[in-house]
Amino acid sequence: MSAQIINGTQIASDIKNEVAAEVAALNAAGKYPCLAVVLVGDDPASAVYVGHKQKVCAETGIKSVTHTLPAETTEAELLALIDKLNEDTSVHGILVQSPVPAHIDESKILLAVSPDKDVDCFHPYNVGLMSVGGGTLLPGTPAGIIQLLKRSGIEIAGKNCVVLGRSNIVGKPIAMLLLREHGTITICHSKTENLAAVTKQADILIVAIRQPRFVTADMIKEGATVIDVGIHRLGGKKLCGDVDFESCKDVAGHITKVPGGVGPMTIAVLMQNCLAAYRLQNG
Repeated sequence: MSAQIINGTQIASDIKNEVAAEVAALNAAGKYPCLAVVLVGDDPASAVYVGHKQKVCAETGIKSVTHTLPAETTEAELLALIDKLNEDTSVHGILVQSPVPAHIDESKILLAVSPDKDVDCFHPYNVGLMSVGGGTLLPGTPAGIIQLLKRSGIEIAGKNCVVLGRSNIVGKPIAMLLLREHGTITICHSKTENLAAVTKQADILIVAIRQPRFVTADMIKEGATVIDVGIHRLGGKKLCGDVDFESCKDVAGHITKVPGGVGPMTIAVLMQNCLAAYRLQNG
């Protein structure tokens, strides 16, 4: 029997509709949540991502302002722009599109964004709040995964949750958010011994290892929930994830597809964060 597909596209659409309703009520009262996106250089993929964020802002009614800077922009010039946006009370969220050019220290840029406007939740202050079970702004992909699980009726409390990958963007924060939901957490990585034996214990398996079709059916427990964070395009063919979907769908109980699983959730949570940042700054 095939697994039930977790439809991230539909769940993300539901979230965006919820945000749009709240933003419409604020707009009616003359209040306008605003996201500022900063794009440095001419990386084509980054330009596509920024365009998509502008589109979703328009769909939800959130005002968006994009600052496009040339690749030769200095670190000091970028920091000056961020300072200006931090001080601008009409801007509620700031997102600096990654990657920035090599001559700019990305860690300095992340630290420069005001924590109250840090809609990516990359600032150590917000990461620290999250690590102690607090925080209003949460990282997009991990928070999106939690919502995928909850809105699909999948119980987290008391379950064995295995996270495959330990990045600062997905692996570590999703582990903290699963702990917050009372899951029992194991984090695996490239040095983990007997990896398949560990992943096969998972009631919920989160895969963010950046290796195409790495997880196969023999690595998952029958009936497990499998969340695939990876995205790859192999040889110009269609997209795939870190999970071998075709084999795993016959073993898993619930599973996400690539595309249409985790991906749409990241930007939906970004919109939630923009709204939350507006509320943080306006009582």
